[in-house]
This record gives sequence, C-alpha cells and structure tokens, in this order.
Amino acid sequence: MTAVASPSLHDEDALGKAYDSRLMRRLLAYARPYRGWIVGAVILLCIEGALQLVGPFLTQRVIDHALPAHDAGMIRTAAILYALALIAEFLSTYGQTWLTARLGQQVMHDLRVQLFTHLQRLPIPFFDRNPAGRLITRVTSDVETLNELFTAGVVSGIGDLFTLLAIAVAMLITDWRLALAAFAVIPFVVWVSYQFRARVRVSYRDIRTRLARINAFLQERITGMRVVQLFGREQSEAKRFDELNRSHLDAHLKSITIYALYFPAIEILTSVALASLIIAGASRVSATTLTVGTVAAFLQLVRRFFQPLQDLSDKYNTLQTAMASSERIFALLDTPAGASGAGIETMTPSVGTTQTVRPHTPVEVTFDDVWFAYDVPHTAADGAAKPSDTPEWVLKGVSFTVRPGETLAVVGHTGAGKTTIVNLLMRFYDPQRGRILVNGTDVREMPIEELRSLIGYVQQDIFLFAGDVRSNIRLSNPLSDAQVEDAARQVGADRVITRLPEGYHQRLGERGASISVGERQLLSFARAVAADPALLLLDEATSAVDSEIEAEIQHALRVLLAGRTTIAIAHRLSTIVDADTILVLHHGEVVERGTHAQLLATRGLYDRLWRLQI
Repeated sequence: MTAVASPSLHDEDALGKAYDSRLMRRLLAYARPYRGWIVGAVILLCIEGALQLVGPFLTQRVIDHALPAHDAGMIRTAAILYALALIAEFLSTYGQTWLTARLGQQVMHDLRVQLFTHLQRLPIPFFDRNPAGRLITRVTSDVETLNELFTAGVVSGIGDLFTLLAIAVAMLITDWRLALAAFAVIPFVVWVSYQFRARVRVSYRDIRTRLARINAFLQERITGMRVVQLFGREQSEAKRFDELNRSHLDAHLKSITIYALYFPAIEILTSVALASLIIAGASRVSATTLTVGTVAAFLQLVRRFFQPLQDLSDKYNTLQTAMASSERIFALLDTPAGASGAGIETMTPSVGTTQTVRPHTPVEVTFDDVWFAYDVPHTAADGAAKPSDTPEWVLKGVSFTVRPGETLAVVGHTGAGKTTIVNLLMRFYDPQRGRILVNGTDVREMPIEELRSLIGYVQQDIFLFAGDVRSNIRLSNPLSDAQVEDAARQVGADRVITRLPEGYHQRLGERGASISVGERQLLSFARAVAADPALLLLDEATSAVDSEIEAEIQHALRVLLAGRTTIAIAHRLSTIVDADTILVLHHGEVVERGTHAQLLATRGLYDRLWRLQI
C-alpha cells in the first residue's frame, strides 16, 4: 500500500510576491485582538522618535547661546533636559519593545495552535504527499518568521517612518538649504537599498529552502535510525547531511556577504551627506549667515535621519520573508480538511473523568462493488474515476456484508489490499467507485466523529504516545482507573504492566520505544477493548505476540466479539479459523469466500496458504 508522491502543495522554492495585500490583511487579522498593544507600541515609538530631536535642539542652544554668553545655568539646564530625554527615550524603547515582543509571541501562539488543529483535520493522503519535516518547518520556522514581522517589522516600521518624517521636517524648518544638501545623497541610498533588497530576498529564499530540506532529512533519518545503523549507513548519511548542511551554510554566508556590503555602503553615503553638509555650511558660517550650533545640530540630525532609512530597508526584507512564509502557511491552512478531519473540533471527555462508556449498538458493514486506487488525484462528481484516468487499482469490485455479531477475516498475499479495506472503512481514504455502508448509511454521509466512535482499531504498526501506560490505554475515553485495569486484564496486558517498575504509571518513550513490540501490541489491544467498540478492526493484531499471550487474547476475543461486528486482517491463518466468513483477496479481488472448512474443501488459494503455514 503506497501512495504515489506528488509535488508538495507548499513548495519551499516558490519565491512569492514581495508584498501581497491579501496576505497582509490575513496576517493583520491575527493581531486584531491585540490592537491595544499595537496602539500603545505606536504611541511609544512616536514619542521615541520625537525625543531624538531633543539632543540636536539642545546642542544648538548650548553652542549658539550658552557658550558665547558663558551661561553655566543654561548649560546645566540643557544637560538635565538631555538626561531626562535619554531616560524617557529608554522607557519608551523598553515599553514598545516589550509590547511588540508580546504581540509577536501571542500571534505565534494563536497561529501555531490553529496550524496544529488544522493538521489534525487534514486527510491521510495529504500526509502521503508532504514530508513531516516540511510540515514541521511550517509550524516552527515559518511561524517564527512572522514573529519577526510583528516584533521588528510592521509596528517598528511605523515608528521609523514617523522618526524619518519628524527629522526631515525639523531639518527643513531649521535650515532648508542645509536640508537639501543632506538630502542630495538620498537617491543613492534608495538605489543601494533596492539592490540590497533584490539580492537578499533571493538569499532568504535559499536559506529557507535548505532549512526545510534539513528538517525533512533529519525527521526521516531519526525515525529510521534502526535501519540506518542496521545497514551501516552512518557514514553515507553523515555525508549526505554534511552536503545539506554545507548548502545551508553557503546560503547563510551569501546573505552575510550582502549585509556586509550594504551597511558599509550606507555608512559611506551617510559620511558623504555629512561632508556635503559641512561644505555647504562652511561658507555661510564664515559669512555669519549660519551659526555653528545649527551646523552641529544638523550633523546629529543627518546621522539620525539615515538610521531609519537603513532600518526600513532591512524591515522591507523582513516583510518579503514574512510574505513568503505566510503564503506557505496560508496555503496549508487553506488545504481542505476533507473527510478524515471532519469533526475534529468535537470536544472529547477529559482523561480524569469517571463516566461510563455508552453501550455500543449493533453494526452492519457492507462493501458494495468498491474500487479504489491510491494514484487517482480527482474523481468525477458521481464518485467514479474519470475516463482519462488509468489508475492502478488496489481494490477491484470488492463486495461483502458483515452482520452484527459476525466476524469477517480477510487474508491474502502482501499487497492484496487487505489493509486498504480497513483504511476505507475508517475513511482515511474514500473509494473512487462503489459504496461503503454502515447500518445502511453511506459512510461519506455520516459525521466522521460518529463513524469513528463506533470503531475499535488494533493496527499492526502500533503507535503509543510518550505518556504513562494508563493514559495510552484510556486515550480520550472517559474511563475510571478500574475500567482501564479491567480492559488490560481481559487481554492479558496486566501481566506485562505489573512487571514494569511503576506499573500503570510507567512513562513510555516516544512511540512506546521503551517496551517490546509484543508488549506494545498488548497495550494497543487493551486500548481497543477499553473503548468498548461496536465495530472491531484487527490488522494483524497478534503478529508480534508470543504463543502464550496469543492464547490469552484468543480467549478474551471469544468473549469480547460476542454481539460485535469484527473485521480481522490476518497473515497467520491459525488466528482466524473460527471466523464466520473468510475473504481471500488476490490482486485486489475477492477470489474465494467461506468458512475455514469450506475453503479448505475447495482446494484453492486459501488451502495453499494454509498448507504453506502449517
């Protein structure tokens, strides 16, 4: 069972627009609940910008009036005012930094919660197409980029614009001739900033592309570390990682080179502006039409004027990066949830409650001429595959009915489509043709939470969460501790649990790695029993359990299956000899059906499989 890979819906290589008003509106919607913080930060930034005019103004007063008049009192007053302005500027900077940082963190929190919630709603085929490392990048790195936008981008940019405007107005009011002399280099600053933005934009894109590749590589290799070590792949994988890491380093070094050229260039242009200011003012000072204090004040104003220009260019690049990240994030959020994610917002009872699990109702399952292929991306309106599609069918016209209290076993060679039947029944996928009915209702018309509340599933590849044993058995079912322990006893899992140092409170490693495969399967079986399901799905439920435990499980099953509908997938035919009906699949088609004795009498495929195993 393998899904055909397709290009990611969220390609890291997409550069995107430098600015997209639609994306920006969506981003600002996340900041709307915190508009008070934004207003406060903007006010503080404006105060900070206005306070930057105090120093040059006091400098002019001291040089032009206090010093010639030898007025020590005026000098002390100017010093005190300047000190107070510095303190006020410090407090304004602290306040706006705290507010913008909190804004960014709160927006990140809200966005990550929404992303994770949406990821849980997405259909299983989406995860077949998209590497986990790339999705992790969405929730971590891309969201962090948006934090930079809110922390040091939008709000701070407004403050920079106000500071720029305030200084420009002050310069023009003080002396418009000197102001024009200082403004003469602005076209060159704009040109240098444009070149910088164009190059660093590509550099940022390369960095994020390579970071996503590293995340995807790490996630896959860490998950498959046993295979890496078993086949001695350590050196080759380390070499491959070194190549990815070197590529990421090169991209960063390229961006560092761009910054290393840009900032000195701005400093040179600032120096040129200062030089032109001195040249323009020297003759006027000699002619006593301009005071030395005014020139000194202008020198301070010009340096303060070019700092916001430089910052705005850098913030523009932050905006570009945020646009690319937001485009990928919103593309993920806009991915339709589909059937397998419907109803995710339904609240489940808390783990600590002691309610009684509701009694299950009888369930009848019918597969009506079901056809399914993993490589069909689209279907016609009536659910049939388009005539132009040439899929590789995994199931071909599969039909059967399982009535309440009956057990249906599905057997066949690897790749025959056995697990696909279970996946379709749980609506991880939908068939391209035919119908799947539960109590006469097409599962596509049932609320997904209602369908899955009927099902207890024990899979071959057991997944346990990093938590204690009790919570892994209970999950979201409102069970008391006594009910959890009773479920474990029914399947013989209590024998394993009592051997653990902390018993039911023993914390398991990631994916249950701290216990054996067989023990994980027992806990998974206890989990299904604890849910008291109406429909029990067993996918090789005893494949990794020793013979003694298997005997205990078979005994428990005979009690558990009474009155329940059960579909069991098995390679070990000895586990399903008592099934009411056995389906034999071959290349996605039902080639034989009947009881164990009937199938042996036909001397067909089932008989050959049985003889091979015994």
